[in-house]
Amino acid sequence: MSKTYRAAVCTDLTGPQAMEIQERTAPPLELGQVRIALKAAGLNFPDLLMTYGKYQFRPDPPFVPGLDAAGEISEVAPDVSRWKIGDRVMAGSKGGTFAEQMVVPAEACSTLPPALSYEEGACWQTAANTAWHALVEQGKVIAGETVLILGASGGVGMAAIKLSKNIGAIVIGTGSTEQKRQIILEAGADHALDPADPDLADKVKSITNGVGAEAVYDPVGGDLATKATRSIAHGGRYLIIGFASGDIPSFPANHILIKTYTVIGVRAGATPRRVPEIAARQKQALIDLAERGAMRPHISHRFALEEIEDALLALEKREVVGRAVLLMD
Repeated sequence: MSKTYRAAVCTDLTGPQAMEIQERTAPPLELGQVRIALKAAGLNFPDLLMTYGKYQFRPDPPFVPGLDAAGEISEVAPDVSRWKIGDRVMAGSKGGTFAEQMVVPAEACSTLPPALSYEEGACWQTAANTAWHALVEQGKVIAGETVLILGASGGVGMAAIKLSKNIGAIVIGTGSTEQKRQIILEAGADHALDPADPDLADKVKSITNGVGAEAVYDPVGGDLATKATRSIAHGGRYLIIGFASGDIPSFPANHILIKTYTVIGVRAGATPRRVPEIAARQKQALIDLAERGAMRPHISHRFALEEIEDALLALEKREVVGRAVLLMD
C-alpha cells in the first residue's frame, strides 16, 4: 500500500479553477473498511455544483469531490470477509473519488461485473441509482407508458433512456443540438426533440395521440419545466431530479389541480438511506442490471486526474454528452 497518493482537492468555493492536485497521506483502515486503488472516477453535475457550494451536500474546503469510482481492492480490514485484495469493484461515496485511492465501508462497494469496464463502472452507479429510483420506485413507470426525459443527453438522462426502454416504455428525449439528439436516438429513445422549440408540448402530444407523457423526468428545471408540464398527461407524474439549468422552477398549483398530476421529488441517495427496504430492493435491482450490461454509459470525454479543471469546465460548458471520466493511470 502506498503511504501517499494524489488527489484533486477543491480549495475554495469558486468553481473548477479552485481545484488543485495535492499529495495526501493515506489514512489507516478502521474496522469494516476497505481501501480501493482507483482506476477511474465518473464526473457528475453535482461535483461541479459542489465546487461552487451550490449542491445540497455542501462540504467545506478543502475537500475531494467525486461520487462514483471503480478500481481494485488493495487492502481490507481484519473483520472484512466479503472482499479480498484484487477484487474489481464499483464504489459510491459522498465525495473522495477524485483520487488515486480511497477508503470506504465494505458495504459501499459492489462487484464490477465483467460486462463493464473500469471506465463504465465508474460512470454507472449514481446515474443508474437516480434513474431506477425515479422511474421505478417513485414514478411507477410501466411498459407502454410514455416518458419525457429532459436533458436526455446528460448522464442521468442517458441512464433514464436505457432504463425506460428496459421497462418497455416509449421514450421522448430532449437535446439542445442536432448532434445530441442523434446520440439520444442512438441510446434508444424513440423520439428526440429540441427543448427550445416553442411547440415542444404540442409535439409531445402529437407523438402520444393527444394523451401526453405519463411521466416527465426532469434533471434540468428552469423554464423548460414549465414547458414540460404542458405536455404531461392527466394523472401523470412529474419527477424532479435536479436543477442543472441553475434555476429552480415554480409549479402552478391550479395547473396541477386541473390536470391532476403529481409532482415528486427524487432523492435517490437520501431516501434509501432512510428506508432500508428500499435500499435493499434498489441495490439488488442495480446489481441485476449491471450484470446484464444494461444501461451501459455513453462516455464522451476522458481526462487524466491532473486535468480535473478542464473536466469540470467541460461539464459546465455542456460539452459532455452522456458521461465524462477521470483516469488515474
